[in-house]
Amino acid sequence: MQLGRRSTIALAAAAAVGARGARAATPIRLGMLHTLSPAPFYLAQQRGYFKDAGVEVEFRFFQAAQPIAAAAVAGDIDVGVTALTGGFFALAGKGELKVIGGALHEQKGFDLTAVLVSKAAYDAGLTSLDKLGGHSFGITQYGSSFHYMVGRLAEIAGFDLKSVTLRPLQGVPNMVAAVRSGQVDATMAIASMARPAEASGDAKIIGWVGDLIPYQITALFTTGRVIADRANDLHAFCKGYQRGIADYRAAFLRFDSEHKPIYDAATDAAIADISKFVFTGDPKAAEKIKAGIGWYDEGGALDVADVHRQLAWFEQEGMVKGKVDPAAIIDTGFLPTR
Repeated sequence: MQLGRRSTIALAAAAAVGARGARAATPIRLGMLHTLSPAPFYLAQQRGYFKDAGVEVEFRFFQAAQPIAAAAVAGDIDVGVTALTGGFFALAGKGELKVIGGALHEQKGFDLTAVLVSKAAYDAGLTSLDKLGGHSFGITQYGSSFHYMVGRLAEIAGFDLKSVTLRPLQGVPNMVAAVRSGQVDATMAIASMARPAEASGDAKIIGWVGDLIPYQITALFTTGRVIADRANDLHAFCKGYQRGIADYRAAFLRFDSEHKPIYDAATDAAIADISKFVFTGDPKAAEKIKAGIGWYDEGGALDVADVHRQLAWFEQEGMVKGKVDPAAIIDTGFLPTR
């Protein structure tokens, strides 16, 4: 039986609509750490902002930063958000990864990452950043964001990084425990972990990374393949992300004349949504979320100059082989820059 011309056109149109629907139903798989740091993504997901923009998002949680980059290269996730490590830049330098936006940012005057020293080391004279030379320092692993931060602090505070004994401890809880017990002289931790350690008397905060280093601590990235095949979905994803950031900033990043945070109904609502993903069922969830809030620039803006600095440092330290063109690993077509 032959179909008439109108029937043929109608069937073709229906097939095209069906194909578009199938593509739209394919989720963007987002790889990230199961921590508070990606809170704007939790808000965007919980409040339906990704769906409103026309894309489904599926969270894939990881225990460390480097596996997220490896998962993107393997095609197991479409987008990742985590720290830019030496391993990340090595993969990006091979053309595997592209940075497309900003996430957590170290900001002067905003206490996010503390330099924490043991009570014994503090009592023995380790009372300021310039005195870190000759001491032991806990990091997660070589090539990590913590390795980068202590390296940059050495440049700025004026101590010799080569004189510091770096101790890879695999996780931030291990780093804080090692300082509290005196197994290492110093480490880094976010405010929500560092302040309780200081309050207990086990450790002392001697400085804040953001006061010395304006640093793009985590960033949003994808692969060239995803950019080529799913650019429209990525743009929709970024629109949802930006709405999540706007709500996050309204809830947590407003300050009074004395630079104290302003908390109101928007804060309470954001905490309720975020606690569906982290600190679920914890009676101290609100307190922990407020204590662990980090800085996100408006609109998910990327600190391009700092990504260049990070790449140059990892190259200098021999963790990225050869010379990588920084412009080749960044795509500014999805989110703004700062």
